Amino acid sequence: MDKRYPIGMFEYKGEISKKDREQWIEDIAQLPGKLRNAVEHLSDDELNQPYREGGWTIRQVVHHIADSHMNAFIRFKLALTETSPTIKPYKEAEWANLPDVSSTPIGISLSLIEALHTRWVFLLRSDLDFSRTFIHPESESVNRLDYTIGMYAWHGNHHLAHILHR
Repeated sequence: MDKRYPIGMFEYKGEISKKDREQWIEDIAQLPGKLRNAVEHLSDDELNQPYREGGWTIRQVVHHIADSHMNAFIRFKLALTETSPTIKPYKEAEWANLPDVSSTPIGISLSLIEALHTRWVFLLRSDLDFSRTFIHPESESVNRLDYTIGMYAWHGNHHLAHILHR
């Protein structure tokens, strides 16, 4: 197993079915509970250990999921209210080294993820046009919302696997 990608890379080709989308939304809905269960009994020493050599600490991973998924939620809202907006990228590696990551208890980010995912899932289970898009300026890619749901479902499970298989 490649510890960088314990569940493999996210790949999806072809048209995304309603069943695929529903499964991905369910993965997003389930992530907060699975994440809390994975870290709630870890000591500070365990939280401060990298999940792999050269990787982020478990603490950084938990805070990163909160940061990343907040950005994703905003990207969805932008794509739903604007015509193919260009989103604002962020430097996730630099965010992972900001002082709040080392000083904020992970319970704060776990609660944030729970609230955010609840809100996000309400949005995703609405009658939406999942073919709407946003543009990522660094890759110059046009990203459909339905594909992006899968990518973030994978993203949460990817980092959960980092924690579980450290």
